[in-house]
Amino acid sequence: MLGHLLHNAGIDSIIVENKSRKYIEERVRAGVLEQGTVDAMVDSGVGDRLLKEGLEHDYIDIRFEGRPHRLNVKELSRGRSVWVYAQHEIVKDLVAARLRFNEPLYFEVSDVSIHDIDTDNPSVRFIHEGGEQLIECDYVAGCDGFHGISRRMIPESVLRIYDRQYPFAWLGVLAEAPPASQEIIYAYHERGFALQSMRGPNISRLYVQCPVADTVDDWPDDRFWMELHARLQTDDGWHQQEGPIFQKGITGMRSFVCEPMQYGRLLLAGDSAHIVPPTGAKGLNMAIGDVQTMTHAFRASYEDGNREYIDSYSHTSLKRVWQVQRFASMLCYNLHRFPEHNTFEHKMQIAELNNMTHSKEAMRALAQNYTGVPYDLFYDLD
Repeated sequence: MLGHLLHNAGIDSIIVENKSRKYIEERVRAGVLEQGTVDAMVDSGVGDRLLKEGLEHDYIDIRFEGRPHRLNVKELSRGRSVWVYAQHEIVKDLVAARLRFNEPLYFEVSDVSIHDIDTDNPSVRFIHEGGEQLIECDYVAGCDGFHGISRRMIPESVLRIYDRQYPFAWLGVLAEAPPASQEIIYAYHERGFALQSMRGPNISRLYVQCPVADTVDDWPDDRFWMELHARLQTDDGWHQQEGPIFQKGITGMRSFVCEPMQYGRLLLAGDSAHIVPPTGAKGLNMAIGDVQTMTHAFRASYEDGNREYIDSYSHTSLKRVWQVQRFASMLCYNLHRFPEHNTFEHKMQIAELNNMTHSKEAMRALAQNYTGVPYDLFYDLD
């Protein structure tokens, strides 16, 4: 996305990717898009397929104590909504645009290294198709994920890490089953959290909370469906449809932020700088916010010679990152059963969920954060 936005701004970039095109276009990940992410896709010219095939959601359903609570997030957030459109479909759209414009994109590279980021002439070295390559550039954008090399280039004396591991995980499946509701459902239950989402009219994306130590083998299909039904059921007889499960995996839960998000001529974006628990579906959207902020900074520098936005990239981005961390952590806390919680904490969670679904102010705040606070708002926050 950063490469595409820079292309639209007339700024040259080179993308170095260690996986194959097939791998990145087929890897199933997130699928819930904030309004700002949808706007970024459409406004930058790669949103046609999203608008045609994506599913817009005006409501979400928060369930607890056997009752559904439908919130009109579009109305509560004054016209902003969320869309379901899989992350790998976004990748397909962006790769196609990159290739259509003949912009440089190297797949299946190896031995990548970053050099001289504390000078005005940083560089990147790598092996591609058996030959060593050297890129000399003005800046390096580290969009290489939590396990990438970019964050490690920031000296330990400068880097500060904030990390929290959660004492549970998510078992997620893709099933050939029409969603029983066209709304995304979040459920708090004494047996643990559950979520119903979708990837189309006939494909359901479903999750249940599970212990960290569990493996996929611990969850045969029958056990998964039994737990999902128990956690999503309501007093009105609502029932999730079953179908063949064709993908199953377990995802750990963590909150992570590194500060700063830049050092010298290196700027970080996405999972290389921060991770949120998936409860609020914010990871992909945070990354899109990062690269919009980064593009704004590069444009100001190249077009006007104004380095103010580049110099303050980390400060500006972290204001948004910590606000999103706050929201995602709040949802995570209130929708999951923690092993160490007693009956008091359980009652507190129910009280907070009641407030979240009945107080106009709380519902409005939930909707505004869920549909996404515009990334440029944070330029005005001190």
